[in-house]
Amino acid sequence: MDYVNPYLLWSVDELKSRLQDPKLVLMDMRPPEAYSNSHIPGARSFDIFGISLIDTRPEPLHAFLWMMEHLIQAKGVNTDSTVVVYDDIAGMRSARLFWFLEFFGHDDVHMLNGGFNAWQAAGLPATHETTIPRPGNFKMKPRLDRLATVEEVRANLSNPSVVIVDTRSDGEYTGQVVRSARGGAIPGAVHLEWTNNLDANGFFKPADELKKMYAERNITPEKDVIPHCQGAYRSAHTYLALRLIGYPKVRNYLGSWGEWGNRPDLPIEHPTKP
Repeated sequence: MDYVNPYLLWSVDELKSRLQDPKLVLMDMRPPEAYSNSHIPGARSFDIFGISLIDTRPEPLHAFLWMMEHLIQAKGVNTDSTVVVYDDIAGMRSARLFWFLEFFGHDDVHMLNGGFNAWQAAGLPATHETTIPRPGNFKMKPRLDRLATVEEVRANLSNPSVVIVDTRSDGEYTGQVVRSARGGAIPGAVHLEWTNNLDANGFFKPADELKKMYAERNITPEKDVIPHCQGAYRSAHTYLALRLIGYPKVRNYLGSWGEWGNRPDLPIEHPTKP
């Protein structure tokens, strides 16, 4: 695939060969019902889909990150753990925990490319068995260059060296689908829905396709790229896609439209989709 950072993705073969590694922490990010039906042996259920932050001012941000640190600890993550995240495909649920761990300074984190669907397609074993993990000693060491706050986004709306990437659906981007107090888009944001990062089977597209796709929209490596969506799940996926192809400056806007669209003091626009 010729990714600049190929280690960020694991294949099913690589995961299979490492399942007995005592340092492996395998996180199933799917809904608990899906996990209960069947999961990869040794995986721990970690559904954080409904946990979002819509206020990235310092005090609520600090409280939210403290909560996330403790949730990650409770799942048995240690400072030396090798964490692999997955959902049904190489999807946004697992991408969000991937981003959290990188932001928190944990470099040994990877996504299972193709997700549980790829594991099953390879004919590999699944199970219903579960164990309760012992709490880990994980401690966050936030890397603020991986996160964007509302004030940082607002301050850079007219900065030509910064590009805001709207990873939501067409309807959300144009304001036809409203999921906050207001519908619309952050002024000047470039729209590229997160699903464009994947092929038809739920794997990340090859590096050359990703590079071409982003370059065509003037989302280029020398810029400071700030993806957002509604709750920083889909934008975390774009964060990972750009990390794969070597973009050095990518910051996930954690508050995303859940924050921006609920703040009447912040500017919005209602673009038309070409």
